[in-house]
Amino acid sequence: MILYYQTHSPFARKALVFAHEIGLADQLQVIHHETSPTRRNDEVYAENPLGKVPVLLREGEEAIFDSDVICAYLDTLHEGRRLIPETGEARWRALRLQSVAQVLAQTGIGLRWEWERRPEHLRYPALADGYEEKIEATYDWLERTVEPGAPVDIGQIALATTLSWMAFRDLPSFRNRLSLTRWFDAFEERPSMQATPLSGETFD
Repeated sequence: MILYYQTHSPFARKALVFAHEIGLADQLQVIHHETSPTRRNDEVYAENPLGKVPVLLREGEEAIFDSDVICAYLDTLHEGRRLIPETGEARWRALRLQSVAQVLAQTGIGLRWEWERRPEHLRYPALADGYEEKIEATYDWLERTVEPGAPVDIGQIALATTLSWMAFRDLPSFRNRLSLTRWFDAFEERPSMQATPLSGETFD
């Protein structure tokens, strides 16, 4: 399988960390692709009409895109414990945390546009303030909700890769939330995170 990737994407990294956690990373050929809303990548567009990574290419089958879908697919390919729980409250907690993490990353991306990527005369401070408020409220919720020592699942992977990206891009910090910080620091020591460091800049 081929994974179209980007070394500074929290979403692409989520898919690759997931592959490491289930023992399938060595079955992926990882190919870096630069993408952004203002920079077309024809190879990515050929497989994903949204022009975004990650994209999973499978021999003889249609491409799969979006990190949620890629992870769900990969979770069907191994014999170990499913990282997307199949039933019960564990499933809904994992999927809820994944959703929160995904939207947190999207909010961080929006804030970064307003802080530095958009031309200064086109920036909208009130929108940036709204993004910051959502980020801080999410950190507060995570501080109350995160479960140290819980079995690794898709929600935790999504959250760890998002928080790592928020720090990588110097976005509002979560580190004044002590429980969340302890949880993140422990998760970041996992081999899957150590094998997939963030790097690089966005080119628009």
